[in-house]
Amino acid sequence: MLKRRWPGLVSTGSEEDNVREIEFPLLQDQEHKVIDRYGLLNPNSVGLPHPATYVIDKAGIVRWKFIETDYKVRPTNAAIMDALATAHEAVAQ
Repeated sequence: MLKRRWPGLVSTGSEEDNVREIEFPLLQDQEHKVIDRYGLLNPNSVGLPHPATYVIDKAGIVRWKFIETDYKVRPTNAAIMDALATAHEAVAQ
């Protein structure tokens, strides 16, 4: 299903995972196009980005982002839920 919906852009890492129904796209960015565009490349790692979480609305507008250089630091579920609620309110207006 994923490859049909977003051919060439998504991967869950294994063929077994690709048969599962996932309700959101997963980005595969082997050429670093998105990583470079968002300025996420980690210069201390071989081609890996800094961890980042984005809330992007249906129009493609970034409504919230969390970028951290320490891979152990991630946004809380509450912070993400608040960002989703705020983004929803912004779109509804």
